[in-house]
Amino acid sequence: MIKRVVCVSCPVGCEVAVDIADGQVRRIAGNRCPRGEAYARQEAVEPMRVVATSLKVVGGERPLVSVRTDRPVPRRLIPEIMGAVRRLAVEAPVEIGQVLAEDLAGTGARLVATRSVRREGTTGTTAGDPRRQFGERGPAP
Repeated sequence: MIKRVVCVSCPVGCEVAVDIADGQVRRIAGNRCPRGEAYARQEAVEPMRVVATSLKVVGGERPLVSVRTDRPVPRRLIPEIMGAVRRLAVEAPVEIGQVLAEDLAGTGARLVATRSVRREGTTGTTAGDPRRQFGERGPAP
């Protein structure tokens, strides 16, 4: 069976053909670099994705915090991971980089906050992060 994938390892976007027989990769063609071969081999056998989503925040200035997995996880496990995330809620405050869940679906991946959420009704320091000081767009030009 030939499976065709578009490589996303670099901007070229090669269309790579992967010949699979008996669950094994037999041949790969169409890649222009070794990264394309590695990507196509992985994508054909066990596609992996980084999951980005939102998590409920209790008592925060915002109702949700953006999060992502700290490593790619098997695509087939994304529904299970999203089910677990839907059942979670964290207490404010939340800091960028804070680990909010461990070992998602037995993958070893952690759920990490990608933004900060202060506690509702508090004013905190904004030092060190210009997005917090000036808003998401940063300082005016």
